[in-house]
Amino acid sequence: MSTEAELPARLPLFLTDADVAQLSDLPRAIAAIREAYSAPVDDRRNPGRIFADSSRQWMRVMPSVPASGRLFGAKSINGSFADGLRVSYLISLFDKDTADLVALVDGNRVTGLRTAATTAVGAEVIAPKRPLKVGIIGSGFEAQSHTIALSLVTRFASVAVFSPTQANRESFAASFSQSLGVPVDAVDSAERAVLGADLVLCAARSRDESPTLQADWVGEDATVVSIGSTTPAQRELPAELIARASLVVVDGVEEVLHGSGDMIAARAAGVDVESLTASLNDVLLGVRTVDLERGIRIYKSTGAGLQDIVVAEALVDLARLRGIGTELPVGIVTTRK
Repeated sequence: MSTEAELPARLPLFLTDADVAQLSDLPRAIAAIREAYSAPVDDRRNPGRIFADSSRQWMRVMPSVPASGRLFGAKSINGSFADGLRVSYLISLFDKDTADLVALVDGNRVTGLRTAATTAVGAEVIAPKRPLKVGIIGSGFEAQSHTIALSLVTRFASVAVFSPTQANRESFAASFSQSLGVPVDAVDSAERAVLGADLVLCAARSRDESPTLQADWVGEDATVVSIGSTTPAQRELPAELIARASLVVVDGVEEVLHGSGDMIAARAAGVDVESLTASLNDVLLGVRTVDLERGIRIYKSTGAGLQDIVVAEALVDLARLRGIGTELPVGIVTTRK
């Protein structure tokens, strides 16, 4: 067996959190996600999350070899309870042809960027192609980034937003009234935000992990976007709403069916969640058709390494183009075996 060592032709690039903030580009991220999910599901390429846990420290690794693009790699989420809870995120990217290390990317902001971009692609395939009355629960970072992303793939007629803090929802309404160019009203209850909405965005978890909306608030033909139930303990949608759905589109079937508290609770309540659920891949490829005007259609996400890798690759490409980032003075050895 040969162990001939080679240095990469080009030294790796490091992107800091500030670099990622400067490079963040939602349309580019949406395009990367759409291309990545326009390939058949392949669990060998995207095996799901790997956990290591000592109770004091933990690591979650999300590997992916995307069918699209020229890079592959993994995001690691690294936590320690030694001094409260401290968490860091690192994305490592490698060349598909040479296995050379191409880049290291601070993943802190990438998570938000890829989540909003994937939501946009998911909503795009289940929302009607007409001006929509939008109801939003939440006014924080996720609500803001997802509102921007949704506005890039759907047409808004009006927006109603609720969050428990009056000042926050009023600030959201004032800001987005100006940027979206449509009426944005701050309302005093989640029910008022959702009633009559064509498109509902759930972007705020409850403190006790109970659902943030009720099934009877949601119209018969509404589109619902749910991003806040990514672990078995978290709840966002009631089982009664999932039971009413005609289709639930997900970014990862196994992860959502067995890793989202909403779907676990719905299954426990007797809902046949497996038959309701379709992968985003199958919808984009036309394997599963969607009636955009009839039936409740839900998009649910728990996140995936695939999303992190393709969005990070887009950031690296843009960084090279703009001369942003730090080229590391050394690389790692790639060995021929």
